[in-house]
Amino acid sequence: MSTFEDEMTTGVAGGADKTDTGPIPVAHPVLDVPVEEQNITRSRGIDWAVFGVTAVIALAFLVWGFLSTDTLADASSAALTWVMNNTGWLFVLTSTGFVVFVLYLALGRYGTIPLGRDDEEPEFNGISWVAMMFSAGMGIGLMFFGVAEPLSHFATPPPGTGAEGNPEAVQNAMATTLFHWTLHPWAIYAVVGLAIAYGVYRKGRLQLISSAFEPLLGSWANGSWGKVIDMLAIFATLFGSAASLGLGALQIRSGLQIVAGIGETGNAILIVIITVLTVCFVLSAVSGVARGIQWLSNTNMVLALALALFVFVVGPTVFILNLLPTALGSYFADLNMMSARTGAEGDDVNTWLQSWTIFYWAWWVSWTPFVGMFIARISRGRTIRQFVAGVLVVPSLVSLVWFAIFGGSAINVQQSGTDLAGEGGVERQLFTLLDQYPIATIASVVVMILVAIFFVSGADAASIVMGSLSQKGTIHPSRGTVVFWGVATGAVAAVMLLVGGKDALNGLQTITIIAALPFLLVMVAMAVALLKDLRRDPKILRREYAAEAVNSAVVAGVTQHGDDFIISVEKDPNCEERGGAQREETG
Repeated sequence: MSTFEDEMTTGVAGGADKTDTGPIPVAHPVLDVPVEEQNITRSRGIDWAVFGVTAVIALAFLVWGFLSTDTLADASSAALTWVMNNTGWLFVLTSTGFVVFVLYLALGRYGTIPLGRDDEEPEFNGISWVAMMFSAGMGIGLMFFGVAEPLSHFATPPPGTGAEGNPEAVQNAMATTLFHWTLHPWAIYAVVGLAIAYGVYRKGRLQLISSAFEPLLGSWANGSWGKVIDMLAIFATLFGSAASLGLGALQIRSGLQIVAGIGETGNAILIVIITVLTVCFVLSAVSGVARGIQWLSNTNMVLALALALFVFVVGPTVFILNLLPTALGSYFADLNMMSARTGAEGDDVNTWLQSWTIFYWAWWVSWTPFVGMFIARISRGRTIRQFVAGVLVVPSLVSLVWFAIFGGSAINVQQSGTDLAGEGGVERQLFTLLDQYPIATIASVVVMILVAIFFVSGADAASIVMGSLSQKGTIHPSRGTVVFWGVATGAVAAVMLLVGGKDALNGLQTITIIAALPFLLVMVAMAVALLKDLRRDPKILRREYAAEAVNSAVVAGVTQHGDDFIISVEKDPNCEERGGAQREETG
């Protein structure tokens, strides 16, 4: 008999109906209805422990960076060496583990669990949902690396993958690029997004990273351990969004140099660009999701589509079309090898991983607190299967098409004899590619606008999330808190660029990898907590409860009445004497 206790009986009657004599109390675990967040009585305002500690450490980092850039650079380099030598394997292993984990949730029995009430409809339509998710998730990275990464892997193949410039190099370049931009990063985002969305909309918990740990830590998740988790989430978000701001500033500077002809510039122009972008995303953040982020995301989607169509039409159209299936096939053919590549293969591989794969995994991990919380916020009402399908498949397909168009065009130009890979830094290569086609100036201006809006739409989500983490999980943090974290993001980006010196990109990569490591461990524990939560979900319990009860009733009915019986539900008259246990009745 079932181990669940209630006040009902599953009855089996030969040719007669039983009537329902009363509802099960709402407190029963199989009818656990989510609590509306706005109806929960909870403390509000700033969590001074979380906000105070993170703010002080962030300010100390800024002071150190501005007053003694060289010593910060030396310390960062030493820390990076330790992280790569001792934990590089962890980034590689966990990233693939997250892909397997979210696919298991989506394709298994947990896939039908809704992120909200059982009858709840999605809050945003599909197009807006995908647009906001994609812009917040990796839009600026696609602009920065859309040309640079496939071209780099083609001109200088990853160690052990063959010689440069041959047809096989094209396949390796596209496979490696897709490995970094499709299933793995979005699975990393999905872990946090699912844990937060399930806890907030299904369980009525606070919108905090720490709240997802209630299944593991119990009340400690709301105490000092929970505060430490939220602090780590803020730090990861701060440095991850600052790295994106730095990439955007580098690319906009290159665009200005080419379009406006201002020549080589130093760090001063980067600081100006960072300041302008910071002001823009802070203004967008305080305007709220509906008016700010959604409008920016939809606008950017149109501009990005227009730019991609332009390059597709004026570029090597047939080559791009041929490259799509080739890239996809090469990706799946090499997926196992790429997923298992570690520093054990030699110093060359370790150095390459530091610049590419592990940097990407660290970057995605550092983005997960705010991207995960943001996509959780816009995914209410969707099932786990819908969530995973939308988060993994749609952005991955967009990345495939994007890199085939821009990366394929760049490889085609490189093959024709123009050395795109050798002209300037990676931030210049998209503009150099566009210079091969008509209306290059207009296209370059569109690129700078896209980079700016992609960053703004992602960074305002980050500042809102950091504000929410600083204010006990409120969905609408105060403007002052949002502005503080927005300004801090801009300042940290400036320091990260200064740490890199002439190789500003290296400074961004170094600090991003270091800052992401603690939160990677948090994510592993979060996946365990989510699985424990899902095993006790009302929908899962109902399924188990129904299977056990119906099976017992059918056995009793067939035994006593053959094929002539019906199953009904009635009040158990002995429930008080037997503690609410169930029984099967036959008649």
